[in-house]
Amino acid sequence: MNDSTQGIQIRPGSLADAPAILDMLDAAVVWMNARGNTQQWGTTPYSQKPGGVARVERYRTQNVPYIAELDGRPVGALVLDSGPSPQMPIAPAGEPERYVRLLVSDRRYAGRGIGARLLERAAEETRRAGVQLLRVDCWAGGGGELVAFYERNNFAPTERFLSQEWPGQVLSRRVG
Repeated sequence: MNDSTQGIQIRPGSLADAPAILDMLDAAVVWMNARGNTQQWGTTPYSQKPGGVARVERYRTQNVPYIAELDGRPVGALVLDSGPSPQMPIAPAGEPERYVRLLVSDRRYAGRGIGARLLERAAEETRRAGVQLLRVDCWAGGGGELVAFYERNNFAPTERFLSQEWPGQVLSRRVG
C-alpha cells in the first residue's frame, strides 16, 4: 500500500502541526462525549487539559510524528516512540519495539481509512528501523470498538491493564 491510497498522503509531522493535532483531539472528545463516552478522554477539550498542549509539543520534539493529509489538509496524526508512556502501567516488551503513542483522525473524514493508513505507515517505519514489534495501548471500555479497530488492523491483544479506573488493552503486531 502506498501513501496516496484513497488520496491520503502521509508526511513527517512538524512544529506547525500542533494546532491541527489539538483541533483533532478536541473534536474527538466532543465526538466521544456525543456518543455517551465520557470515560475514555473525559469531557474537557484536550487543549484545555493540564499538560495537553505541552504533551502535543513533546510529541513533535521527543517522538516521531506523522500527519495524514487529504488535499493538503491535516486529517490524522500518529506518534511513534520506542516504548510506552512512562505514566502507563505497561510492562516493557523485553525486545526492541516501536510504540504508537497517539493515533487520532479528523471525525469529519471518518470511514476513509485514515487510521488504517497511519498504522500501515507505523508498521513500515518499524520495519525500516529493523524492529519487529509494534505495540499500542488503547481504551478497552464501552463495547470494545477501539480494540476491534486495532484487531482489524493486524494487532493482537496481549495484556489488559487498569489506569486510574480506565480499562486498557495492549495490542501488538509483528512486522518483521
